[in-house]
Amino acid sequence: MTEPTSLPLRNPRTGAHDGDLPVTATADVAAAGQQLRAAQPAWAALPVSERCARLAALAEAIAARREAFLELLLADTGRWHESVIEVDGTIAAIRRWAQQAPACLEEKPPQAEAIPFIHSQQTWVAYPVVGVISPWNFPLMLTLIDAVPALAAGCSILAKPSEVTSRFVPLLRQALAEAGLADVFVLVTGAGATGQAVIEASDQICFTGSVATGRKVGEACARRFIPASLELGGKDPALVLSDANVEHAARALAWGSFVNGGQSCMSIERVYVEAAVAPAFIEALVREAAALTLTCDDPKAGQIGPVIAASQVELVRGQLADALARGARALTGGALVERGGVWCPPTVLVDVDDSMAVVREESFASVLPVIVVADEAEAIARANATEFGLSAAVFSSDQQRALRVARQLQAGGISINDACLTGMVQTAEKQSFKLSGMGGSRMGTASIRRFVRARALLINNGTASPWWFPPAA
Repeated sequence: MTEPTSLPLRNPRTGAHDGDLPVTATADVAAAGQQLRAAQPAWAALPVSERCARLAALAEAIAARREAFLELLLADTGRWHESVIEVDGTIAAIRRWAQQAPACLEEKPPQAEAIPFIHSQQTWVAYPVVGVISPWNFPLMLTLIDAVPALAAGCSILAKPSEVTSRFVPLLRQALAEAGLADVFVLVTGAGATGQAVIEASDQICFTGSVATGRKVGEACARRFIPASLELGGKDPALVLSDANVEHAARALAWGSFVNGGQSCMSIERVYVEAAVAPAFIEALVREAAALTLTCDDPKAGQIGPVIAASQVELVRGQLADALARGARALTGGALVERGGVWCPPTVLVDVDDSMAVVREESFASVLPVIVVADEAEAIARANATEFGLSAAVFSSDQQRALRVARQLQAGGISINDACLTGMVQTAEKQSFKLSGMGGSRMGTASIRRFVRARALLINNGTASPWWFPPAA
């Protein structure tokens, strides 16, 4: 079959196709991989301080183009306030890695071993080409979240952002060239075939996206015997315990569920509230949700942006229709709004049960089912009754109780009396549980070790080892 040379770009605010995305031919992806493999040894041979100086230059190059990045992200995602957080947070993260990476990769001098005449030295060997395949919900941040520490480690990068949100790619190429990184960071664009070509051209893959696609990526990497870091979907629960400050919990969960239109892997998508405080909590949550407004008329006014990917619209519509047909009630929202693009108003659902798709399956929309439970034991059991395990939240006025409950949840990052802190605090290590992913932590300074292989240099000081064969007669 002939490869397409371009794909239509859709503006999520208008619903119109208002541009075309060039598709990088698979042969060109392979060639880019070869070029990166040739350039990487010289990059890895640089002192880590020099590599980090170029990362610092990249942060400044992006900062100098901040307004242009914001406009391109607005065109691709239809939201403004979250794009400001995304661009500014990305710049800050690059600067942080530029400062922290040298200490993370420092090689210590040889150390004595238990065997008196042996010393050992730990060294690190970077993977030559790291492939990054990123999603559409935070396009710039998730293209760079793995690429930046990998660059610091001495790897080269072959990155494919989502075909839904790739308008920023030419601008990022400019910033990379200005920072002296164009030889070791190549961006390609396209859909599934381009992503497959990235896997074939790489020595390691970092993928962020759905469980279904993540399975395919993991299987493709296994066939090539290369490591895969997979950050996949979630159906994150929040537990509101009987001693929680319900007003505080409602405010936090309105943000944690509805920010970015619910289009975040760490969005809160289920709430289990103890019966003793359920009426007061639901009343407060409804009040918070009803106060949020859509950005149909002005992306800078209002809080809830459009559904970014057209493919998501029918999934959300189907989940809502299924839940309402089976007895759920929408206390706010409940139906999508079409104004050229499509918006999902903040929707609080009650009278739901765990058999409904809106409770079991990832929604990726501003939809929040609330389930009343008898006690914390039931809340923990039902929160854990899922194939996902990305993150969660617990609300209680008793911090020790909250921590005790949090330790029983099967997820990698638990926010206490807040929501989605794993996106705001990137210094604490965490891993995905169950089908939410696999691989080492992408948070914390230890995450840079994903991009290097450990090599031990074992040094004999010239003494004959007692386990050798005896000297020849």
